[in-house]
Amino acid sequence: MFQYWTNLFRKYTSEIGRAGFGGMDNPGYRTGSFDGLHHPSDDDDDEMVDIAGATLDFSTTDDVPPLSSGGYNEYGTSGVGGRAAGVNGNGPTKLVDPLEDPVPGVGTYEDFNTIDWVREKSKDRDRHREITSKSRQSTVALLHSVSDAFSGWLLMLLVGLMSGALAGGIDISAHWLTDMKEGVCLNGFWFNHEHCCWTSNETTFQERDRCPQWKSWAELITGATEGPFAYIVNYLMYIVWALLFSFLAVTLVRAFAPYACGSGIPEIKTILSGFIIRGYLGKWTLIIKTITLVLAVSSGLSLGKEGPLVHVACCCANILCHLFTKYRKNEAKRREVLSAAAAVGVSVAFGAPIGGVLFSLEEVSYYFPLKTLWRSFFAALVAAFTLRSINPFGNSRLVLFYVEFHAPWHLLELAPFILLGIFGGLWGALFIRANIAWCRRRKSTRLGHYPIIEVLVVAGFTALLSYPNSYTRMSGAELISELFNDCSLLDSSQLCGYQQPSNISETGVGNTLADRPAGPGLYTALWQLALALVFKMMITVVTFGMKVPSGLFIPSMAVGAIAGRLLGVGMEQLAYYNHDWIIFKGWCSPGADCITPGLYAMVGAAACLGGVTRMTVSLVVIMFELTGGLEYIVPLMAATMTSKWVADAFGREGIYEAHIRLNGYPFLEPKEEFEHNSLAVDVMRPRRADPALAVLTQEGMTVGEVESLVESTHYSGFPVVVSQESQRLVGFVLRRDLLISIDNARQRQEGVVSASQVVFTEHAPSQAPDAPPPLRLRGILDLSPFTVTDHTPMDITVDIFRKLGLRQCLVTHNGRLLGIITKKDILKHMAQIANRDPDSILFN
Repeated sequence: MFQYWTNLFRKYTSEIGRAGFGGMDNPGYRTGSFDGLHHPSDDDDDEMVDIAGATLDFSTTDDVPPLSSGGYNEYGTSGVGGRAAGVNGNGPTKLVDPLEDPVPGVGTYEDFNTIDWVREKSKDRDRHREITSKSRQSTVALLHSVSDAFSGWLLMLLVGLMSGALAGGIDISAHWLTDMKEGVCLNGFWFNHEHCCWTSNETTFQERDRCPQWKSWAELITGATEGPFAYIVNYLMYIVWALLFSFLAVTLVRAFAPYACGSGIPEIKTILSGFIIRGYLGKWTLIIKTITLVLAVSSGLSLGKEGPLVHVACCCANILCHLFTKYRKNEAKRREVLSAAAAVGVSVAFGAPIGGVLFSLEEVSYYFPLKTLWRSFFAALVAAFTLRSINPFGNSRLVLFYVEFHAPWHLLELAPFILLGIFGGLWGALFIRANIAWCRRRKSTRLGHYPIIEVLVVAGFTALLSYPNSYTRMSGAELISELFNDCSLLDSSQLCGYQQPSNISETGVGNTLADRPAGPGLYTALWQLALALVFKMMITVVTFGMKVPSGLFIPSMAVGAIAGRLLGVGMEQLAYYNHDWIIFKGWCSPGADCITPGLYAMVGAAACLGGVTRMTVSLVVIMFELTGGLEYIVPLMAATMTSKWVADAFGREGIYEAHIRLNGYPFLEPKEEFEHNSLAVDVMRPRRADPALAVLTQEGMTVGEVESLVESTHYSGFPVVVSQESQRLVGFVLRRDLLISIDNARQRQEGVVSASQVVFTEHAPSQAPDAPPPLRLRGILDLSPFTVTDHTPMDITVDIFRKLGLRQCLVTHNGRLLGIITKKDILKHMAQIANRDPDSILFN
């Protein structure tokens, strides 16, 4: 309390020094009136609404005195050199001014509302200036300034460590539960198949996965390892475990954290654009998503864990933000941390820290300053180091699909690579349309009322059809790793079932092999892959969007890798049997290793993922980090760019943007061009047939009139005008701030009743001696709201909303208020232009 009065007196005396003593002789002069109006101090918004919290915490700071602790005169000072008399000079009156005495809760946001980026950034600048100025006064303040500057890096360190540890645990647990569907380790049930056979001396090279310590369920139940009965027992146990894991996943999501379902990336994009979805990044969502992600992946459903890991990392970041006041109290600063956390999520998902940073920049983030780029890089580095230390893949490598191709690619192979890009673009466009149609059907029919039954049916159908085919039975990551593999002389994979060379001269250099004719094993594998391709393409459409954590990266890459491997083997056989063709002459001689089918699988995976998500730069970097294939950047770039062009020909929306539009989130896509020639007056409200715009006047309205206006409408804010007749704009006040300030004044200011005048002016007007004291609310008034004229083109208005992150913009004509444009109005207008239902924009 003593510190508060000391600071107030120092501020007051310095303002007198700046203004000169002559200013005190002017009765209409208010010291420091411009210092606090446009940029309120940090205490104006005492505690920002937590995205993840279910309740509001409006705890006041120690240096803020109670609102009833002193009288406030019209100059905004508390008995220090100003008039101690009331408004009419008849006696002291305790007036609450939110500008001078911050009201707890003012400046916070309700659920499903958009933050005010301009106010948040202004508030952070004021906080930074205050810390910088105080740092020159004492050593303690200097240390506080240093700790404030270092807090961002410390937070990034914690986010990287926590996300890396969780990702390592998820990888290990998912691998263990996936293997448990086929059997159990006798040395310890907590060992997966690979770890169980590591120490065994009885494994052979041809059957490296078989060891006495690992028992299939048929061996445990019937004692038989071969035969139809053993096959049926293993088949049934596989289905039972898949149903159990999927049932646990959907039940936990439904019971404890409904926000834990899906990929999470569409909602993360919306939150980073400024929208508040309270609870989406909370601790319960983090706990349930981590557990159910392991269960969903282990159930064998056609989904991946990479997208949900971005959600998990953002949950970690949001929870850790509570440890630092700078990020806890400022929604814009918190979103900078969430942007870095999205990079961390991709870094731990693929072992691709640089690709993660580029993914956050290209695909997810709405506001990405240079400082966030550096911190994203640091956080991704820490997360990758943490994951490498845990070593969940057991190969002492950070990358998920390490490849080592021995033959370089040739320029003429760009033609099949571009063909794979065309396939990826067509598949991406088809998948988006089919998946959105299915999800829309789920929303509009009774199917959406039974999520548990839907998940169980899809999981049972997936397990039933997956088990007979070894390429659908294995997990998505194992399948992609198998398809990326380059066949060596001692490889026992079915995909390497070529006819063996008759003499040593047909072998290539070192461990590589020359192109060989396909054998029976390879033909069998190709048929199985063709069936797996059709199955994966169909089942992924209905799986993505169910009420379990589900990522899209691995299923999309699996589809592309299968198609690429099929094309690669076809090219290999074509070159082997027709090496005298003109397209093969000069670079593919007999006995040479010309075509690498694994490279085609890698290019196909990138093409399909690019067609679905429309990523370009970040995807190429992720792919070469993921595989270690740095020399294959050009094929990856050609296929990725082709897939984007082809997919964009059918629709410019990626899968995440399509789900944002399906869910009705208020997201202005920065990549989308506004090409209509409408004006602001065509979009603003009220329209010609609508009732007049609800406004407040700067003086003359009572508390009761203001409360009745607020109760009779559902608007998020109200313009303040000089009078109803002139409609000259003064400012804008938010509904939440207005209600909190009036409620606070009724509790803490003496004499405030329904008949009290509400005043937004700098000086209270004269009143009758027996009138109740006025309620001064100039402190919550935004005196510089963004305005456009009625003839401003809408393409410019949309750019203003995108680049400044506005919630609303007022429309004026010669200074007179005409109407208001909100983000929801713009989205509705864009939906009408695109012949979509404008009422699909669900949230305000």
